[in-house]
Amino acid sequence: MLKTRIIPCLDVRDGRVVKGVRFGDIRDAGDPVEASARYEAEGADEIVILDISATPRELAHGYEVVGAVRERLRLPLTVGGGVRTVEDARRLLESGADKVAVNTAAVREPELLEALAAEFGRQCVVLAVDARRCGTSWEVVVRSGADRTGRDAVEWAAEGERRGAGEVLLTSWDQDGTKAGYDIPLLESVCGRLRCPVIASGGAAEVDHFVDGARAGATALLAASIFHFQEVAIADLKSALADRGVPMRRGLQR
Repeated sequence: MLKTRIIPCLDVRDGRVVKGVRFGDIRDAGDPVEASARYEAEGADEIVILDISATPRELAHGYEVVGAVRERLRLPLTVGGGVRTVEDARRLLESGADKVAVNTAAVREPELLEALAAEFGRQCVVLAVDARRCGTSWEVVVRSGADRTGRDAVEWAAEGERRGAGEVLLTSWDQDGTKAGYDIPLLESVCGRLRCPVIASGGAAEVDHFVDGARAGATALLAASIFHFQEVAIADLKSALADRGVPMRRGLQR
């Protein structure tokens, strides 16, 4: 059994960490370099950085933020936002990312996943899927939730894996920032279709939420605001999860 990872997510806009609810009501949450260093010290297993200004504004990613974070960070680093081409991904990897997350560009051009996997290997390719409930199913939304696509989220995740994604970062638009817990039916549906690891995202705030995410099949559990605003200590969370029978990684040993 894969041991479960705890992953803080840093949504970055104009060089600052921000956090909102359902991709809106954004508030400042600090400096990405300092936040990443703190999370590493607290026992996080990986860090995800998503440049939320890059895709909606058709901008390039803030490579300087990635480089500054890498100078302080030993943990694996996944970076997304504004990745439209193989060269965009290459620049992020050269700046210090270990994996590259793609979302909007992959929906528009699914062959991008194949090209990224061929160039860098599946282990470097993370498909970010933002899913919004639509009746009894879930629809893919893009551009930070601004655009609906008509694509079924479960089917798209499965297609993304076939095309080369080595991991899926699954975010529930409905649960994002609500602190009401992960969308468990969504997680179970996607995890039941995929062989690759799935990162649960959107809504986790309590130990029970993380336990539910792990039991639904996620091999990594992501959160943002509860870490940014120091509502939960990562070490305490991992200890509580281990006590509940969730096999945990130990983080970096100093």
